[in-house]
Amino acid sequence: MELDLIWILVGLPAAFGLGWLASRLDLRQLRIDNRQAPRAYFKGLNFLLNEQQDKAIDAFIEAVQNDPDTSELHFALGNLFRRRGEYERAVRVHEHLLSRGDLSTADRQRAQNALAKDFVKAGLLDRAEDALRKLEGTAFEGQARLARLAIYERSREWPQARQVAEQLEGSGEVSFSVRKAHYLCEQARELNAQGDSTGASQLLLNAIQETPEAPRPRLLLGQLQLNMNQAALACDTLSQLFESSSVAAPWRHPAWSWPLKPHNVCLKPWHCSSRTTLKVLASM
Repeated sequence: MELDLIWILVGLPAAFGLGWLASRLDLRQLRIDNRQAPRAYFKGLNFLLNEQQDKAIDAFIEAVQNDPDTSELHFALGNLFRRRGEYERAVRVHEHLLSRGDLSTADRQRAQNALAKDFVKAGLLDRAEDALRKLEGTAFEGQARLARLAIYERSREWPQARQVAEQLEGSGEVSFSVRKAHYLCEQARELNAQGDSTGASQLLLNAIQETPEAPRPRLLLGQLQLNMNQAALACDTLSQLFESSSVAAPWRHPAWSWPLKPHNVCLKPWHCSSRTTLKVLASM
């Protein structure tokens, strides 16, 4: 019994002392790591300011290894990879951030936006579109919709482009009416190329009704009506261009050496005796 008491009296202080020593060692190591992380980070910033991107990347990688939980280091590293065209590595960094369960909502949205930029820069438009859709309802919603609009225009997906343009208008962005008319014009051209001139005419009429100040739908419709041997309708359609104050002046055509004026051309169907004149107007 006395022996057990002795062991307790000796063991407790010894255990306490060993625990204290271990905690001091862990604290010392933590301080060393914390000193190394900012040192590597600022070293990376210095390289970046001196346009030494290779060395900056190495420094940021070292900083991330010393402090893997710091999201700012990951963002800096991912952005560097993207700027250098190393899109696969940028994607890996941002996907790693998104996989973390302790990431704040603001940083998660920021990482999703950065990932979408990686895909756009890499030309992976399908994956970029999917990543941008996930930004709906976030602080990056407006930027994401503009990026999706650019993707749809680039891939000639006119109905989707029109839908996004309407969403942007609904959220208080600037008017996209002329661009929406342009999308209808492109759809009309595709239908006409497929032999559906009636469907093409209807789309152009819709564009004129929605955006009467846009000249392109009238030009295309007049051209289409000429091809359909509807000269009187074509003249009426084209004459309205000169009655609109939105038409840019001066209008020029290689057949003339001076600006085209309203009195130089027919303004009413009964003045349109020349089919050649109509074709010249429609081709402008």
